[in-house]
Amino acid sequence: MSLKRIDPLLAIARVILIIIQVIAGVAAFFCTIAVPAILLFRAQIIAELQAEGVVPDALPVLAGMAAMGAIVLGMVFVVTLLCRRIVNTVGEGDPFVPENATRLSRMAWLMLAIQFFSLPLSAGAVMLEQMTEGNTIEGDGISLSAILLVIILFVLARVFRKGTEMRADLEGTV
Repeated sequence: MSLKRIDPLLAIARVILIIIQVIAGVAAFFCTIAVPAILLFRAQIIAELQAEGVVPDALPVLAGMAAMGAIVLGMVFVVTLLCRRIVNTVGEGDPFVPENATRLSRMAWLMLAIQFFSLPLSAGAVMLEQMTEGNTIEGDGISLSAILLVIILFVLARVFRKGTEMRADLEGTV
């Protein structure tokens, strides 16, 4: 009976990914609930916004941002799920499986989609800032480091795909 050596880095990665996934899932759930809640409690929210010095026109912007936030957080949830599955294959000792190349490609596409969603989210943040009479709200827009991550994920997907092919060829020759 052989005991697998426990890699502390993989253990830490698993814990961090689970935490991120739980946070993204819970936040996506609440953003999803916020959209119909904004529509159902429109009058109360408008009264509260006016009491805070915010124009009622902010309500559709808030609903739209909550909907987009739910979508982005859902994508983050899936990215962390795919990453956890890759980490699990590394822990099992065989990361060069075809599924990991597919997972990396999906992660890259999702991260790219998240960047595209950041544009209207940033625009919404700017609109809200203008409607809140000077209260500062920050929007990031497209992140160059996130675009770099997308490129790295696409390249790694190719590396994994090629590594899997090379291993299959090698096993076929032996």
